[in-house]
Amino acid sequence: MITASPGARITPAAPQAHGDWRQLWRDAVTDAGELLRLLDLGHLEAGLPTDQAGFALRVPRGFVARMRRGDASDPLLLQVLPQLAELEPAPGYTVDAVGDMAARTAQGVLHKYQGRALLIASGSCAINCRYCFRRHFPYGDEMAAAGQWRHALAHVRQDPSISELILSGGDPLSLATAKLEELTRGLVDIPSVTRLRIHTRLPVVLPERVDDALLQWLADLPLQKVMVLHANHAREFDASVDQACARLRDAGVTLLNQSVLLRGVNDDADTLAELSERLFAAGVLPYYLHQLDRVQGAAHFEVDDARALTLVEAVRQQLPGYLVPKLVREVGGDASKRPL
Repeated sequence: MITASPGARITPAAPQAHGDWRQLWRDAVTDAGELLRLLDLGHLEAGLPTDQAGFALRVPRGFVARMRRGDASDPLLLQVLPQLAELEPAPGYTVDAVGDMAARTAQGVLHKYQGRALLIASGSCAINCRYCFRRHFPYGDEMAAAGQWRHALAHVRQDPSISELILSGGDPLSLATAKLEELTRGLVDIPSVTRLRIHTRLPVVLPERVDDALLQWLADLPLQKVMVLHANHAREFDASVDQACARLRDAGVTLLNQSVLLRGVNDDADTLAELSERLFAAGVLPYYLHQLDRVQGAAHFEVDDARALTLVEAVRQQLPGYLVPKLVREVGGDASKRPL
């Protein structure tokens, strides 16, 4: 890992794509029919669920450009396209699949595990994944950024066992960099917190978000910095994502990845091995492979445990151990992720 000293200046890179990340965010595709037409799949519009199955579609156009035209089974498309299967009832699938609400300790704060507190930094995402375990989360009531992070920081300050602060959402990088700076200014007088972890999909789906201001904020932070990306398929990576990852590493950020095992998307040993190789080529270490969180509307993505274990064993036979992600499931009330 290449590190940067606090206060280091970040050298601007050449433009990664076409425009400011905020404008690219606003220009995202939000209509499923338009998405299908862009991919020469307009004939499938009649099979779309009404009201987008109660969960709005959003996907940046740069991510759409990585999808294969004319391919209804494209693994990137399947992650975001509303399906009639989302409306089918599935026993055991709930709106709070991992016990988030039971772990709430302050406004926008979830405290599930020893030494770590998770802040719901934002309810917004640049891309809406159909399997998202927080697709029903009450973001309007649970936002750590409200009131200059006051309630969240008070909780962290009162518990000296908390050494790591985790920013999640939604996507924390949907916030303006100035808002993120506001949070870290409030951390200065909390000596127990030594590490900041950011869970984000933006460097993958909207790499333009990794701009000079964000990088300078990260480089200046007097904390250990970990960023957990979320990619499920090797084709989510292109040159712009590689560049974003390189610039994050130059700012002193350790990059990990967590994936979700998804039927029809990556439930194949060669596909998973290719993802691990592609991640490492971009300077990202495979970390977790999650079994699907049983959130209402996502049952059609599930891969059973026996097949999941078989797939991971096949990947282990192909790759060195450090490229094999840990297969886990999150269970509400457990003291950690549950290895399988």
